[in-house]
Amino acid sequence: MSAIDDLPPLREVIATHGLSARKALGQNFLLDLNLTAKIARRAGDLTGSDVLEVGPGPGGLTRGLLAEGARRVLAVEKDARCMAPLSEIAAAYPGRLEVINADALALDVTAHLAPPIRVVANLPYNVGTELLTRWLDPGHWPPFWDSLTLMFQREVAQRIVAEPGSKAYGRLAILSQWRADPRIVMELPPEAFTPPPKVRSSVVHLTRRDTPRYPADGAVLSRVVAMAFNQRRKMLRAALKPLGPRLEACLESAGIKPTQRAEEVTLEQFCALARAVAAEGI
Repeated sequence: MSAIDDLPPLREVIATHGLSARKALGQNFLLDLNLTAKIARRAGDLTGSDVLEVGPGPGGLTRGLLAEGARRVLAVEKDARCMAPLSEIAAAYPGRLEVINADALALDVTAHLAPPIRVVANLPYNVGTELLTRWLDPGHWPPFWDSLTLMFQREVAQRIVAEPGSKAYGRLAILSQWRADPRIVMELPPEAFTPPPKVRSSVVHLTRRDTPRYPADGAVLSRVVAMAFNQRRKMLRAALKPLGPRLEACLESAGIKPTQRAEEVTLEQFCALARAVAAEGI
């Protein structure tokens, strides 16, 4: 592990401040500063952007983001124990790091950031998917962010980039690929973390689209996709039966066979189905 700044190694920081990872907070600390800098680079050129980081812990990725030239970093950390080491990083990078002790699910971050904004985070496992869905479905589009570079369990990452016909394909793939261009940019083994999780991890980079890939009403699309995948083993004529007697006409107009299952339907077809359902007022 080579030094990326003049601050102490992360193992020393953790020992000094007694920062054992807490399972209840979904914490797994990434201590190799070479890896945290590599993740920061996967987010692209940070020099002209503000960066939102959620769950910085002792600050390994925070240091990587600052060392890679982020204009400014907003670090949101729920664990009050991490405030002291994060304040030490803030002192080493004057005016470039703001730390807030808060729950990211309850905080409006836009008041603290100036565009362009990138989100880069080793997300706590217990809130990662919920944060992603909130960022992808904020109620208005385009959102406050230009890109998301996020670490997940590999299983979640595979669901984000999944293609039709695969077991991983589902609601998360539809939401992610409708409004963004996601790709897996990095893989990390369990032994890279302290404590090592039971699963491998992946970093996903999502570049936002200024307009969705295909036209559709977001609320209608979400409702139709949820109904389809909630009973993914059933044919669509059964899974979507609550939509009423005009269902089969809607499926036909979208180029979907009533005997198909949700995992066989492309994003483009789901959007066409959402438009047909909206036109029917059902």
